[in-house]
Amino acid sequence: MDRSAQLDRTAQLIANLAYSWGAKWGDDQRKLFENSRNAHSQAILDILINRSLSSVYQPIVALQSADIYGFEGLIRGPATTSLHSPLDLFEAAKEQLFLPEMEHLSRQIVLENYAATCKTRKLFLNSTPEMLLMSAPNKGETLAYLASLGLEPKQIIIEVTEQTRNMDYGLLREAVQYYRNIGFEIAMDDLGEGFSSLRLWSELKPDYVKIDKHFIRNIHQDQVKFEFVRSIQQIAQNSGAKVIAEGIEAYEELCIIKDLKIDFGQGYYLGRPEPELILSIDADVKKQLVRNTLHLYQNNYVALDQRSNVNKLLKYIPPIPADMTNNEVMRLIESDSSIHMLPVVNGETPIGMITRYAMIENLARPYRRELYGNRRCSETFMDAHPLIVEKSMSLKALSDIIAEEAQHFSNGFIITDSGRYLGIGRGQDLLREVTQMQLNAARYANPITLLPGNVPINEQLERLLTSECKFSVCYFDLDTFKPYNDIYGFRRGDEIISYTAKLLLNHVDQHFDFVGHIGGDDFIVIFQSEDWQERCKQILRNLEKDIPEFYDTAHKAAGGIVAEDRQGKVVQYPFVSLSIGAVKVKPGKYRSQHELSSAVSMAKKQAKKMPGNSLFIERRC
Repeated sequence: MDRSAQLDRTAQLIANLAYSWGAKWGDDQRKLFENSRNAHSQAILDILINRSLSSVYQPIVALQSADIYGFEGLIRGPATTSLHSPLDLFEAAKEQLFLPEMEHLSRQIVLENYAATCKTRKLFLNSTPEMLLMSAPNKGETLAYLASLGLEPKQIIIEVTEQTRNMDYGLLREAVQYYRNIGFEIAMDDLGEGFSSLRLWSELKPDYVKIDKHFIRNIHQDQVKFEFVRSIQQIAQNSGAKVIAEGIEAYEELCIIKDLKIDFGQGYYLGRPEPELILSIDADVKKQLVRNTLHLYQNNYVALDQRSNVNKLLKYIPPIPADMTNNEVMRLIESDSSIHMLPVVNGETPIGMITRYAMIENLARPYRRELYGNRRCSETFMDAHPLIVEKSMSLKALSDIIAEEAQHFSNGFIITDSGRYLGIGRGQDLLREVTQMQLNAARYANPITLLPGNVPINEQLERLLTSECKFSVCYFDLDTFKPYNDIYGFRRGDEIISYTAKLLLNHVDQHFDFVGHIGGDDFIVIFQSEDWQERCKQILRNLEKDIPEFYDTAHKAAGGIVAEDRQGKVVQYPFVSLSIGAVKVKPGKYRSQHELSSAVSMAKKQAKKMPGNSLFIERRC
């Protein structure tokens, strides 16, 4: 077959490929095809002619039921070649001007294999806006093609991915409406990525919104991501869209997403893309999903300082160039009494700091201005070793540095972004912010144990009460602790308090149980662990074994302390012990955390009536 005949045959194959989804093969496409002669174009042509693509399917899981709701159909290029990766495949097709044909073939492969294996779950099918605009006017051919595979539009959800800055939203709305009219549903992919994805949401009003994996990765450690996803979920609920969290790769991420009541999840933790469609998720993952619990954020309150960084202190002062003369610097200072420091830069890079005091002190001396006035400021009175910090540094880290190098408190410091000058910060502003942070932290965390205090304890109780979860609340109170504190002093008493905090933390599931410190020797543990009673008993056994080590030899031998009580009567106090009052909570049992707290306090009082280490469980309700 000669070259011309081969081109005609290949062109017809590709035209048929495009036509089967409703797109047209026109003169422009044929001319581009006929002009393709290089090796890259030949590789793309070979894939198109031989249909050398394979499909894989990643499950999309309904998080409340732990069932597989559907699959995202994904494509792979020829194995063991440089075009196996879909990113490389489509980039090469785009460079060779065969992107529409590659997208059409990809959809065919995904649909054909899906139709041959499973028709009981939804199929999420990727499409760019450009492909929708090409195909929408030919809905008759689209329906005919689906019917030939035994598929209906209601089984397929078209994922629209924004990839261009300049988009005709009016035309795109019309194209989407074409598909909706014949029974397709619409999903918006990668929310949070791209050029104007929130606008795309408002224009398309999709049935599903997929949150980009960037916002899911480490969401349990990032308050900003947590708030972003929570806001998206709220908007979706108000607009009638369902949310899919992409890129779930860890147990902790799944816990947060489930707690936020996100509808669906997708990611390696739930299931990897596979050639065969799986019909159920891993048994252990399913068990985690069906468990009726909330993730309790044990560490959110002890890391408040991580949320504020140096950028909060930023004040912009125009820097001076390194070659400015001392006379010019002095004129600046004399003309503006508010200037206390001047950063010196070489281009955008800070190299030093000049303070008002140093400049006046040096040039006010006899003959100094005559000697140094016309010299470069960077060569004379500049501090060549100022404190330079990145804007992302935490305020806690900065305060630790300044505590060691006190001169920076008065001189201030330079703030940069990847080494480029941004502005300056002042020591007094840092002191104010750190003081406020400490005041805020005092409301949330106990200073001795750093465990969450009354505010977060109440927040967690309210969260659980408004959910449908079962849980138990245990009030832990140390007995005979005051005599110990009186005899040994508050420092030794604090050691027992710290020991008790660690003991509780070591015997809870920190994903689902929450340890709080009310104050003094009183602690609260909110248990969702089903074996919470055994955990409490183990805590009591460990404390009974360890507590004698906190006493001096004589008291240890005597089994406790002999001391006067408040009435002056000599009393023997046994070793410190622990009383636990527990209340089991079922949905709807308590109307508020105040009512629940009262019940827990009553249970604790009953426990303290029992001698030694004790566990009292309120069973009347």
